[in-house]
Amino acid sequence: MRIGEVSAKAGVSSRALRYYEEHGLLHPDRTGSGQRIYPASAVERILLIKQFYAAGLSSRLIEPLLKAIDDQHLEPALVQRLVHEQDRIAQQVAELLEAGRRLAVLIDIAHHPRATCSATELDPLT
Repeated sequence: MRIGEVSAKAGVSSRALRYYEEHGLLHPDRTGSGQRIYPASAVERILLIKQFYAAGLSSRLIEPLLKAIDDQHLEPALVQRLVHEQDRIAQQVAELLEAGRRLAVLIDIAHHPRATCSATELDPLT
């Protein structure tokens, strides 16, 4: 597949694909005229890369992680980094859930006005 087709199927820009390539995350073949050619499996890999970026992982971590996935072997140091990232993500999820809870309280107050809104309603410990 050419870059435009992969871009459309994966939901990323051509520029993003070139960025992924520059950072060693994708390795397309080239035609004689230099055009990038991607295998069908590239779409799945790009979706994985997008997921890792959305989770806050850097390209410096994603590159060795993809290599480890390809090799089906994770070095202990990489596992340790992934445990740290998983803990960070879990903390971020907890914070987002709490923010969502507080928004739900505010939305409820907006739909059912009362004379006052106490700080305890927005307190994360209640």
